[in-house]
Amino acid sequence: MEMKKISLELGNRAPEEVTELVLDNCLCVNGEIEGLKDTFKELEFLSMANVELSSLAQLPSLNKLRKWELSDNIISGGLEVLAEKCPHLTYLNLSGNKIKDLSTVEALMEMKMMKRKRKMKLVHWKDMRKRRKKRKRRMKMRMRMKMKMKQVQSWEREKRKWASNT
Repeated sequence: MEMKKISLELGNRAPEEVTELVLDNCLCVNGEIEGLKDTFKELEFLSMANVELSSLAQLPSLNKLRKWELSDNIISGGLEVLAEKCPHLTYLNLSGNKIKDLSTVEALMEMKMMKRKRKMKLVHWKDMRKRRKKRKRRMKMRMRMKMKMKQVQSWEREKRKWASNT
């Protein structure tokens, strides 16, 4: 993500004043966070959906961040950084990333907020339901197409029979 894109989103506001920042579809350079600095002290909501983010290594300290949309990226690990850099995070959407097993997400369980018995809503598997629904729809469409093809084939057979009898 280039600093120019972040400054366009900021408009004429100072980074210290921003509480919400939406950077959806602003592609990252080398899959890492660039341009997002420690100066965003009041940031509570951050959306970085579909930015081709693969690493959280250069994540600045975002102490007031509560909600983070990270859907449709290519993150596969390195979530342990969140415990230190975003201690007040209560909502994290990781759906559509390259996370393959729950051991990757276990780092989030160590966060201070979990120890304080605050619940964190981790959205990762919601896109699995969407995929199942899409798969069912495709299967129904295939079945309909097969039925139509059978009807066309039987119609062709009947037409040939009729033509041969006359």
